[in-house]
Amino acid sequence: MFKISPLMPHAVCWAADPGLIWTMVITNSITFLSYLTIAFTLLYLFRRTGRILARDWGYFVVGFALFILACGSTHLLEVITTWTPIFWVDASTNIVTSVLSAWVAFMLIRRVSKIAFSINDYADRLESTESEKMRVEESLVAAQKLDDWSRLSAAVSHEIKNPLQAIQNLQFLIGASEGVTPQIADLARMAGEEAQRVLNIADSTLSFIRQTTSPEKIDLSRAVESVEFLLAPVIRKKSISIHIESRGDSAIEAYGGEVRQVLLNVIRNACEAVTKSGSQVTVDLEGSDPGVKVTITDRGVGIDPAILPNIFEFGMTTKGAQGNGMGLWTVKRIVTKHHGDVKIQSSRGEGTSVVLWWPRVYGATLEPEKVSA
Repeated sequence: MFKISPLMPHAVCWAADPGLIWTMVITNSITFLSYLTIAFTLLYLFRRTGRILARDWGYFVVGFALFILACGSTHLLEVITTWTPIFWVDASTNIVTSVLSAWVAFMLIRRVSKIAFSINDYADRLESTESEKMRVEESLVAAQKLDDWSRLSAAVSHEIKNPLQAIQNLQFLIGASEGVTPQIADLARMAGEEAQRVLNIADSTLSFIRQTTSPEKIDLSRAVESVEFLLAPVIRKKSISIHIESRGDSAIEAYGGEVRQVLLNVIRNACEAVTKSGSQVTVDLEGSDPGVKVTITDRGVGIDPAILPNIFEFGMTTKGAQGNGMGLWTVKRIVTKHHGDVKIQSSRGEGTSVVLWWPRVYGATLEPEKVSA
């Protein structure tokens, strides 16, 4: 019926349409090479990620690569057996392929829930990463604005000191001049006092934002007083007070600007946490030979217990949209840089206590018994 042909074992099939032989040869060869490339790529991926990839997932990747390789081999044998009837090799390859197929299918079914969870988790993390990126960018912009404001404040404070001092001298001369009525003298004195208050603000601002290139001697008691002075508008608005208690020597060796930044962050947080008019924020300083312990206590709303363990992480805030999550993160970094320590104790609705411990000498080794809250 069909013309005899040397093609084996597909002689009968291909004798019906010999023109398709090379189509089969080319397509199966391309398929085999593609499968081979995928298999080796998976094995290379396993080799590069073997240190972080779980062992059972590693086995799954290797098994899947072997399955792909076996599938490709069946296509290669389709080409070979067109001319060479090595049925036992073809049959063996199919057996191996079927075993690997069953194993991969079984392992895939076992992992389908984990794969689904991982995909959803990755999507959530990707979305959170974008949100975190936007929040970090906003925080960096805010930090840049604060830096620009600090530089501008320093320039303005410096420039207004000279004319204010001149005004003070003129007001003194007016008050001391002969023939000046008591009313004018009182007005001149009051104007001089107000000018002095502006000078104090300028001096406080300059000293607060001043940065040094090396550690210097800082009196923590005076630093707390300067923070209280800067927070005066908040204190008056909320009708609260700051009570400062100091025992022992409170002088330390540190970077002054960074120490004042820590105190400002913590004391401002305490003032903002207080909601009851007439409440008091207590700042207790206790000096010892190794260092100085500063305890800031408020009777405010307290911190949510769920947030407290991660309170020093970047981006963590208790102020909602009003916070940027950099305050306590910055506090922790600065205190750690000085080889100090910071601890927070808080109860919801009862208030918060922040304990800062500063070594007497910059970079001195921390003594744990000195930092207990």
